[in-house]
Amino acid sequence: MKRLTVPSPLGDLTLIEDAGVLIAVDWGGVERDETPLLTRARRQLDEYFSNRRRGFDLPLSPSGTAFQRRVWDRMRRIPYGETLTYGDMARAIGSAPRAVGGACGANPLPIFIPCHRVIGAGGSLGGYSGGAGRSIKIALLELESRRSLEPLPQVAGAV
Repeated sequence: MKRLTVPSPLGDLTLIEDAGVLIAVDWGGVERDETPLLTRARRQLDEYFSNRRRGFDLPLSPSGTAFQRRVWDRMRRIPYGETLTYGDMARAIGSAPRAVGGACGANPLPIFIPCHRVIGAGGSLGGYSGGAGRSIKIALLELESRRSLEPLPQVAGAV
């Protein structure tokens, strides 16, 4: 596996590649492997955080159960700047909201698979498993709600 740590407004993110596909993102780290895929992923993240990119076109292969992969596939279809509730997601795939929440929490590729776009009923945020938790989710939702080309400011408490 190759790993590349990249700075971001959310703190350092370590991108993990295996066999030519991106398999995970971790918070923190100091890895320096450089591959064409990891370089491309870093560039796309930079563009995303600079509000110049709305989606990612990278080969992703998250490890998970068939159910988790079904949830993650559905999450990838939530448009930039929009949200769905855990209930909406559950209805779309014929499941229960709590199970969808569990799959969101197990997402190994946050940001690339936008679990931050899944929120609770009535607009409650729900949780976020990456970095500083809910403050990261809030920052990502705020970034995507901007219509200008303002970059995302540094997140307080980010690792």
